[in-house]
Formats: sequence, structure tokens, C-alpha cells
Amino acid sequence: MNGGDGGDVAAAPAGPPPPLEWKFSQVFGERTAGEEVQEVDIISAIEFDKTGDHLATGDRGGRVVLFERTDTKENIGSQRELERMDYIVSRHPEFRYKTEFQSHEPEFDYLKSLEIEEKINKIRWCQSSSGALFLLSTNDKTIKFWKVQEKKVKKVSDMNIDPSRAVGKASVASSSVSSSPKQCLANGSYADRSFNCLSNDLSFPPGGFSALRLPVVTSNETSLVARCRRVYAHAHDYHINSISNNSDGETFISADDLRINLWNLEISNQSFNIVDVKPANMEDLTEVITSAEFHPTHCNTLAYSSSKGSIRLIDLRQSALCDSHSKLFEEQEAPGSRSFFTEIIASISDIKFSKDGRYILSRDYMTLKLWDINMDSGPVSTFQVHEYLRPKLCDLYENDSIFDKFECCLSGDGLRVATGSYSNLFRVFGCAAGTTEATTLEASKNPMRRQVQTPARPSRSLSSSLTRVVRRGSESPGVDANGNSFDFTTKLLHLAWHPTENSIACAAANSLYMYYA
Repeated sequence: MNGGDGGDVAAAPAGPPPPLEWKFSQVFGERTAGEEVQEVDIISAIEFDKTGDHLATGDRGGRVVLFERTDTKENIGSQRELERMDYIVSRHPEFRYKTEFQSHEPEFDYLKSLEIEEKINKIRWCQSSSGALFLLSTNDKTIKFWKVQEKKVKKVSDMNIDPSRAVGKASVASSSVSSSPKQCLANGSYADRSFNCLSNDLSFPPGGFSALRLPVVTSNETSLVARCRRVYAHAHDYHINSISNNSDGETFISADDLRINLWNLEISNQSFNIVDVKPANMEDLTEVITSAEFHPTHCNTLAYSSSKGSIRLIDLRQSALCDSHSKLFEEQEAPGSRSFFTEIIASISDIKFSKDGRYILSRDYMTLKLWDINMDSGPVSTFQVHEYLRPKLCDLYENDSIFDKFECCLSGDGLRVATGSYSNLFRVFGCAAGTTEATTLEASKNPMRRQVQTPARPSRSLSSSLTRVVRRGSESPGVDANGNSFDFTTKLLHLAWHPTENSIACAAANSLYMYYA
């Protein structure tokens, strides 16, 4: 995925990269055949940190689960030894469970008589420091800032009496001390010998102790502790659909249907409203905000998408309230193609910036679109994901599947994009110039089981010869590329691409699957 002038193409005559061959890596929370999935266990958010060494998932029960990478910690020799080797050590990311914590609890808004779900909508990693991990998590109304770090577990050792040798139920920690009045004699003795500081139930060695030792506090073991540092609440009247960190490391945005707020990580009781699309009369409302994300390197730039299929780029330097956009990205509707479902399927469910900030990937119900931020005439590539469902839009509207919000992601090198589909399938497309890569994978231990090579169908844009539009994907109605009917109850909504390697984590109900290529 490059800017695409003639010099770049001539300098690299090798052509597009070959399609990746995906392999199963790991699964966490795998279901056995026939096992019923609890609603609270269904994964609702996935996010890698910037290094790719940590992965976080959130679920509908308000829990956040952290995983850490293990394969980089193993000692595979010094750099010089690796350089001497005649072969490349091929390693793929391997993760293990790290910890989990309850991020959100169900609440009730008594003023609006509204129940607030504990479901985690989004997770975003913040910059780590001093060995501690920081992340933001949000449900529909409240954002929380979490710190996860290792704490040393303190234990009292070197006791005078071994608790394991105590007789009966008594122990050193719970030694009975009488609280009844005592008659004190000289030298601190008691008249009644039954009043001892230690319970008589404890057995003493014959001859007593030769010397008393002071107990020693040791801290050999460590445990992970998650602590909520700040709560950012009461700033959204509508459900929060996005949070995004700024590259300055100090601020972040949160977006709901009508507003985008700017926060400072250190200040939880104040935010600035930077986008407000709420009309004076709600009857005049024509579109809502569906997703928002900061530019990865420019701290003054952010993009947000709408339910009408448009993406707006705004510059925070222009004004305090950014109601006017600096750029608008939308695809013109083909004449005569409008129907009842046009606006519904045009609604963008997710947007992502490429790592270098040059491109924006958007996902609507039918397609993935790749936009160059320097070219607002139309997308540079369009990838067909659900074109085969077009004859079934009435059925999908009846069962509400047409409102499913699928996420999308880009590879770290910008050469490929991915998104989810039904029947626990996900699609990977190549977006380099000239590539025909279009792979369908299943979230199972055999990801290529449903794979059939689909012929690529490149086509030119009708609106502009300058726009390179690539349309690829299976278009057989009602069935996938292998002839199997689709199951609309099993949907793969959430997935994330490792920031530096070709590795994808995706959620199928309560199971987290990981693949590498």
C-alpha cells in the first residue's frame, strides 16, 4: 500500500507480495461440542498494545482479561550467534494468560430509568511506565483508567512457634488474649496463672525457648494487582461507541452518537466537547457518529465516521468546537441504486488509521474501503465482504442482523486488511498495488477448512479514472465460497492485527483464536 507514483513501481519490479498462508496458533476459552455459552462470557473487545507484547480482551460481563507474550522472553542466543546462523529463526507470537479484573459493574440510572450494562465496548492501551501497564476501558456510559502492576506479597516468617505444630484450633495469628480484668503483681506477673499472652492450647518445646526471635517479613512472591486510577463519568448522554488515545500520551477522546469529548488522562472531572452534531430540533437529526479515532502521529488530527457512510477529518487547531471538517471522505451513490436499505448498509461501523497515518480503513455492512487521506474523491480500494447477502437484506432486517457492527484492522506494514463475517469466518485482503489476495478463514483450529480460492475481479472506478478501485470477494447468494449456507447467529465481530507481525487475534463468542502467517 504505497502512494503510487510511477517511480515507486519501477523501483520495485518484483510485484505484489504473495498471499499469506495462515496457520492456527492458540485458542483460549475453547468450547466443547454442545457447550452452552453464557452471555456474560462473550468477548466484546480485543486490543493489542503498541509493542504487541500484551493483548487485552473485554467481555459482556464487564471483565478485562490480559494476555502476555511468552516467546520473546526465551533465550535463543546472543545477537552475534544469530547472525552466524545460516537460517532464520522463525517464531510466531505465543501468549499466555496474565490476569483478569472486573472493570465495570451493572448500574441503574434512576433519573432516566435506564439500566446501564457492564459490557466492555472498547479497550485502549496507554503508555506503560515503571513496569506497570495502563489501559482505558469503557462501557456505554463510564470510562475507567486502570493500572496493572506486580506487587510483592509480604509474608511473616521466622516465627518462634511453628503454627503447623499448634494443638487444636489455636494458631499464633489467632492466639487468645484474655480481656477480663487482671490483678497485676510486681515484675509484670499475674496472680492467676491462666492469663497467658499465648493460648495454653499451643504446645511448647520441653525446656522452653532458648531465645526469642523477632518475626521477619519477607516478600519473595509477586502477584498482579489491577487498580482503577480514575473514572471519567457523566459526560455522555448517549452510548459511548469509541475511545482513542492521542499520540501526545496525555489526552484521549470518547465518542457517542452525537458528541465527541476530549479528556486529559490526569483530569477525570472535566472534558471538552469538540464535536457536537446534535441539531436544535431532534426531528432534524439525519446522521449519528459511529466511530472516532485519533491520527497515530499527528496529535491535532482525528477522524470520525457517520451512519451515512461518510468520514470526516478534523483539525483541532482550527477551532475549539470542530463542527466544520477539514476533509470529507464519501463515495457517491450510483444513480438508480437507492433502496430502503441503502442508508442502513452504508453506515460505517468501524474506522482505523494505518500505522503511518496515510490511509483510513472503513467497514460498512457490505464492504471494506481503503481511503487515502490526501485523496477525497473516493476510496482507493473497495473489498466486497457481504455482497452475496444483498438478496437477503429483507431477512437480515427482520432479524436485526443488518445492524451488526463488524470491526476491521490493518497489518502493521499496511499491505493487508482484515474484517469479520458470519459463520465465524473472517476475510483477509491484500491491498498492495496489483495484488489479488482474498482469503477466507474460519475461527477454528483448522482455519483453512472453508478456504476456496476465489478469482479476483479488479475493476476501474466509473466515476474517475484516477481512482484505483479493486473489488474482490465471493458473490454467490446465500452461501459462502465453499457452498455452505451461512449461520447468522455465529458472527465474528471483533478482531485485531498484531502491530509488527502477521498475526491476528479474533473472537468467536467466548473463545479467543490466534493465527499467524
